[in-house]
Amino acid sequence: MFTDYAKITIKSGDGGNGAATFRREKYVAAGGPDGGDGGKGGSIYFFVDKDINTLLDFRYKKKFKAENGQNGSGGNCYGKSGQDLYIGVPLGTIIKDVITGEIVADLSQENKKELILEGGRGGKGNAHFATSTRQAPRFSQDGEKGIEKEIILELKLLADVGLLGFPNVGKSTLLSMVTSAKPKIADYHFTTIIPNLGVVQSIYGDSFVIADIPGIIEGASNGVGLGIQFLRHIERTRLLLHVIDVSGTEGRNPIQDFHTINGELRKYSEKLSKRKQIIVANKLDIMQDNEIYNKLEEMAKKENIEIYKISAVTKQGLQELMDRVSIILKELPKEEIIEEEKKVVYKLKEDEQKFTITKKKKEFIVEGPAVEKLMGRINIGDNESMHYFQKSIRDLGIEKQLKEKGIKQGDTVKFLEWEFEWYD
Repeated sequence: MFTDYAKITIKSGDGGNGAATFRREKYVAAGGPDGGDGGKGGSIYFFVDKDINTLLDFRYKKKFKAENGQNGSGGNCYGKSGQDLYIGVPLGTIIKDVITGEIVADLSQENKKELILEGGRGGKGNAHFATSTRQAPRFSQDGEKGIEKEIILELKLLADVGLLGFPNVGKSTLLSMVTSAKPKIADYHFTTIIPNLGVVQSIYGDSFVIADIPGIIEGASNGVGLGIQFLRHIERTRLLLHVIDVSGTEGRNPIQDFHTINGELRKYSEKLSKRKQIIVANKLDIMQDNEIYNKLEEMAKKENIEIYKISAVTKQGLQELMDRVSIILKELPKEEIIEEEKKVVYKLKEDEQKFTITKKKKEFIVEGPAVEKLMGRINIGDNESMHYFQKSIRDLGIEKQLKEKGIKQGDTVKFLEWEFEWYD
């Protein structure tokens, strides 16, 4: 089964805690603080793996976690950094944030690698907090927590040309005749349930990739059938060959079919609906009424769309069509599907100064990444550590915001699980 969509959870490693230790050696007086720093947590990278073709493996493994950093220790010994986690995906994979829908990375180039989540920074040991007035700090810094995110992986086929049309109009036969691809072909609807790719060698010496997109039906843009999955594949093609059955053997209306398919493209993406198309009138070998083709040709002229008559089975008109496709592709730019400025990388530094203050009667609750980071450094039972705490809440702007919210002497201020009484 072809899997082109997966939702997974990833978490970067936590940073190791810094140590609060003191040098103690025989005949060495007042050795001083020697707590080492904690190691950095492992980061998460995604990379293009040429040996992977689908997202099938992500159906079974849904959670990925990088290694945590180790804690620091005495003797200024630093903790070991956590190992980075590298996750391989197929070429053409797009990574999105589940909540915001933002593009995190577009892995559409060979050998490309993207940093997605940075590991938490390691905490500093007490040796970093020694000053001329605070020579024996009894506190250290906890490591920062890693980031956990739920993301979506989308695999979009990378093809120059997409074969578009209702089921059973002859797209698979066309692909098999112009390339070495061997798609399953039978006389019933939805023969193709996965996209098939093939390479066309043109008479001009160049080549291009053509994809047989499984049947798009009415309601596809709303998720009917497998519509949304297959509409995603069309997004990455530069030219669409709209294959239409003009044989009349199934009683279909070619003009109505054309407008129905294009209506689904428009509902899914206005940009996609404007992509260049060529109408391919197929099954000439069993066409029963020329009037069907004549009406389609008349509509094509009104829509200013090129039209070619072919029979995929007998190869009639195929060479002429492929020659024209090769010429058009030389004129069409290879545009970037994902704009660079829409990409984001989750980083700890984006949130580290954030905090919120909520007032409940005479209690003020201070929360947020800045508070979590600060309280990880504090030793409540140490006077020097508490002086550091008071200075920090002034520097972060917490004290100023508390006063703006009307805090008074005797009110309670809660930092995580710690409660303090406010005094001026």
